[in-house]
Amino acid sequence: MDSLDLQVLQQARDWHAQGQRVWLVTVIETWGSAPRPPGALLAMRGDGLVVGSVSGGCVEDDLIDRVRQGERVGHPSLITYGVTKEEAARFGLPCGGNLRLVQEPLTDTAWVDEVLQRTARHELVARRLDLETGAVTVEPAVRGEAFTFDGRSLRALFGPRWRLLIIGAGQLSRAVAQMALMLDFEVICCDPREEYHLTWDIPNTTFSKAMPDDLVVELQLDPHSAVVAVTHDPKLDDLALLEALKSPAFYIGALGSRSNTAKRKERLALFDLSPAEIDRLHGPVGLDLGSRTPAEIAVSVVAEIVAVRNGVTLLQKKEGSAVAEGAPGVCART
Repeated sequence: MDSLDLQVLQQARDWHAQGQRVWLVTVIETWGSAPRPPGALLAMRGDGLVVGSVSGGCVEDDLIDRVRQGERVGHPSLITYGVTKEEAARFGLPCGGNLRLVQEPLTDTAWVDEVLQRTARHELVARRLDLETGAVTVEPAVRGEAFTFDGRSLRALFGPRWRLLIIGAGQLSRAVAQMALMLDFEVICCDPREEYHLTWDIPNTTFSKAMPDDLVVELQLDPHSAVVAVTHDPKLDDLALLEALKSPAFYIGALGSRSNTAKRKERLALFDLSPAEIDRLHGPVGLDLGSRTPAEIAVSVVAEIVAVRNGVTLLQKKEGSAVAEGAPGVCART
């Protein structure tokens, strides 16, 4: 569940507190090409004002028109768009795609408060809606779960399902953290150096002064975790990499030139890492975008993390770069 949906819940709660009538609309199923995934949310006010999205726009227009024409749904109900070719064309659903939604009145915001409070603590939670009774419950969720709908109840996830550990708290780290937050990563920055942690002020991130290797072990990195080391200090970066490369983290990268990456791999080989584990390292970190400024480098780093997460071929890598074994194929660019 992305941050947009949390913003939708917050706005819906605020409208409700102002005495407005509010409805939530949730995407439950799509066919063909769809701009919003199952679980995506839209909130609609009684006067037709909306926040969020469930399609490219035409479906939202129809939902608004229904409300302005006096439709007032009193209990959860299903709506289907694009059953026929004509409807698909009318509502702008690509390739004749279909879209199924659940529309429900927001009558109690206690569960919304709970979701917002728990996700603010970096918890991953699930909201379960019973379509027959309208009852909503909030329960713990774990990384790897997905939105589900069985015909009677839907279960939607809220909170960070992906986690990024940044080793080092410099200018580049700040830019990477801000971009990762926008992509709904839980962001943790680790730097034991006094002169760096005192200036870390990125909201909604966690900061640790622990030694990087200790923190990697403590976090118990999973397949939904990524690590990027950017301190330029082998005493810190290598310590973190020694532990991270033995974990199931889906991405592990380190800042540095191709020659520095080769030297780093030689150092790592002196410890209890197998060649296969060392080959998991992405280096030099990031895609080749011609980046020069910290912000541009951050774009290249975060783009590579997203590409690896999504299983996309890494086309923009400098010739001779070390690319993790088992990662998507690489087409060298000069």
